[in-house]
Amino acid sequence: MTESRHEYDLVVLGGGVGGYVAAVRASMLGMKTALVEKDKLGGTCLHRGCIPTKALLRAAEVYALVRTAGTFGVSVSDVSFDFGRAVARATEIVERLHGGLNALMRKHAVDVYRGTGRLAGPSIFAPLGGDVAVEREDGSVETLVPRRLVIATGARPKTISGLEPDGIRILTSDDALKMDRLPSSVLIVGGGAIGVEWASMLSDFGVPVTIVEIADRLLPTEDEDVSAELARQFRKRGVRLLLNAELLPETLDVTDEGVRIVVRGAGGSRTDVAADRMLVCVGRQANLDGIGLHHTQVKIRDGRIETDGFMRTADPRVYAVGDVVLGPQLAHAASHAAIVAVDHMAGLDPLPVDWLRVPRCVYGRPEVAAVGMTERQARESGRNVRVGRFPFAALGKALAHGESGGFVKAIADADSGDLLGVHAVGPAASELIAEASLAKWLDATPWEIGYAVRPHPSFSEALAEAMWTIDGRAIHL
Repeated sequence: MTESRHEYDLVVLGGGVGGYVAAVRASMLGMKTALVEKDKLGGTCLHRGCIPTKALLRAAEVYALVRTAGTFGVSVSDVSFDFGRAVARATEIVERLHGGLNALMRKHAVDVYRGTGRLAGPSIFAPLGGDVAVEREDGSVETLVPRRLVIATGARPKTISGLEPDGIRILTSDDALKMDRLPSSVLIVGGGAIGVEWASMLSDFGVPVTIVEIADRLLPTEDEDVSAELARQFRKRGVRLLLNAELLPETLDVTDEGVRIVVRGAGGSRTDVAADRMLVCVGRQANLDGIGLHHTQVKIRDGRIETDGFMRTADPRVYAVGDVVLGPQLAHAASHAAIVAVDHMAGLDPLPVDWLRVPRCVYGRPEVAAVGMTERQARESGRNVRVGRFPFAALGKALAHGESGGFVKAIADADSGDLLGVHAVGPAASELIAEASLAKWLDATPWEIGYAVRPHPSFSEALAEAMWTIDGRAIHL
């Protein structure tokens, strides 16, 4: 085994979105920077999450649109779907973006170390600890000596005891991206963002879908009105929803024909559910094992790293960003936190991260997006709350587009006039929420947002009308 040693201003452990953004930002600020990644740059988002799933969701959306082309006066016959080609297209997109990331690292002179990184104990070079040992596949070891460290090791799918994935009949979301064919039916365990996106996609591909969710609604952390509208549209599309229900792992039966399991509902009712495959989507677990955190003062709570608003851990040398920290496990949250972290260590005095200003999006059909508080959270905070809501059904652009279900909902503090939250379910929700996110960042009030002129016809008009509705001044409602 050979070993070499290199000194850096910053070492980033993990090459996902949070990691590579931190590395680029640091290099731009003149720091000598290294990034350690054992797999591929881009992490879960690029290779197993955001990008490939959104490419497949787009394929599903196009397939669904073509099947309803007659409503637009377009005649289409012999419509078919090639799942293999859709997967190949997603792979092509991922590979193109991966190549771009490698070029980005070269452009910014970030030294990329391919291997497994872990924090080592004290040495003559780092008497307080903090060396990073990088073990390559050939057994060689590179020792990096950083002045500061960013932990960005990401997360992996959680599993349920008794429902361990086998990659064949019981799948994680990672496994699902490796499918060589569409299942004849699917049982999705979990009605959060990942489960909802896969349910929407597979349903549009013509796969019978059943969702089992232990909470009493889909997307249980989002606004209740949004959950209700999403459930309504899913049921209309034929998605079977078993809410306020739990699987009984001891009843699981896996055969060459598929899976069968008993679901216990409210009141103790029992339902026998069978499917070709089971997809387990019950959240993600931070990758913290084996990286040597015991050599630091970093504190862990609920399986994730505690940080302050500048993403600094209890160890002043160590920052953490992305899915490993207590906060939303979203790529854009990781990117924003990475910039704040590096700016802070560089002495640039950035504003601290405020998770309530980070938008949340679910890219199914319909799309769901939100920023800030839900109505329940706002009321439970003791505020005097006013709510405005505008349906897409009253919007010309939505009717012309052929997607008029859903609404935009705005929540405000009646006393201060502050905008507390915005929620959208329907067409272009993930784009509309960007304007609401900017409004939150600038502390804009609902009347200021409403007075901004929108093009007509456009989906953005729904946001303005929702703001006017708070004070009963909506024009088209």
